[in-house]
Amino acid sequence: MDDKRYWIGFNLIKGIGAVRMQGLVAYFGELEFAWRASPAELAAAGLGLKVIERVVQARDSVDLEKVWEKIEKQGIKILTWQDEAYPQRLKEIDQPPPVLYIRGEYLPDDLFAVAIVGTRRVTPYGRQITEELSSYLAANGMTVISGLARGVDAIAHQASLKAGGRTIGILGSGVDKIYPPEHRGLAEHMMERGAIISDYAPGTPPEASNFPPRNRIISGLSLAVVVVEAGETSGALITAEFAAEQGREIFAVPGSILAPQSKGTNKLIQKGAQPLLSVTDLMQALDITRVGEHKAARRIMPADATEAKLLTVLSSEPLHVDEIRNQAELPIEKVSAALALMELKGMVRQVGGMNYVAVREVQSEYRVEK
Repeated sequence: MDDKRYWIGFNLIKGIGAVRMQGLVAYFGELEFAWRASPAELAAAGLGLKVIERVVQARDSVDLEKVWEKIEKQGIKILTWQDEAYPQRLKEIDQPPPVLYIRGEYLPDDLFAVAIVGTRRVTPYGRQITEELSSYLAANGMTVISGLARGVDAIAHQASLKAGGRTIGILGSGVDKIYPPEHRGLAEHMMERGAIISDYAPGTPPEASNFPPRNRIISGLSLAVVVVEAGETSGALITAEFAAEQGREIFAVPGSILAPQSKGTNKLIQKGAQPLLSVTDLMQALDITRVGEHKAARRIMPADATEAKLLTVLSSEPLHVDEIRNQAELPIEKVSAALALMELKGMVRQVGGMNYVAVREVQSEYRVEK
């Protein structure tokens, strides 16, 4: 596993995004080698002169050890492309963020998520729709994702928490720079039952240019995006554009043709977004009534190729961990870690003396050669 300090180091450098990070990983194999590389090697990896200058400057001015210590002290978790816990749905989008900074917990069940976004200048009508929709989704096991902004976003987060559900906020700043500042208390509650996430490094201020790009994460983490109210130039429409590019379902709440807050949503419907006339529209489109079944099935499905490989080895006959390792041809530490997680998920059971059996037949989407 590549050292995450170097991922953070490159993430701090302006001009290095998903494409250039992919190039560095492809050329150097590990980012530690890229961090220590000469300007000529960085050029060979595809970086331009200005970016190379920034890399050299960052290496001279940034103490990665101190940056890492500060992140750990703040309780910020780091996920990179290389982590199995990196959100599966986000991996599907074009140019997924190389690094995610998380306060709180992103859980596997957060795969079942809907984004609710809209204007900061929400009307009583928009507030009512947002509250009812967020509460319904939360009560039915769906995670509600939004941007922690004033208006529709904050109402969606608050209603989800009130209904006992999970909610995630995607920031246009570092996760240690809550914006707007009056939402710090809300963010704290969200960290207890959800998370706040950013692809901007800690310490990044909430600059206006940061917010449109973060919307690709809001839609990328979601099964569908619901725009409740939006003016003609609302940032929520940018989220809808990203959702369309990513192949996500897009719903818009229709409103009065005279209301400024409904001009954006009505135009979305005109362009092909599904009009949200009731929560059952969303429920039917996403099969929300079966979320519980989907989550239960997911817990007994192999999460990756390692689990799938171990399931080809295990049966109802006890097998010692050393023999499992030999047959699976995997490192013992990888086998032990996977078995521990599989036991928690109810996929395998230890029957004494480090011997394991498969609890049930589990079908896998992974094809593994025996």
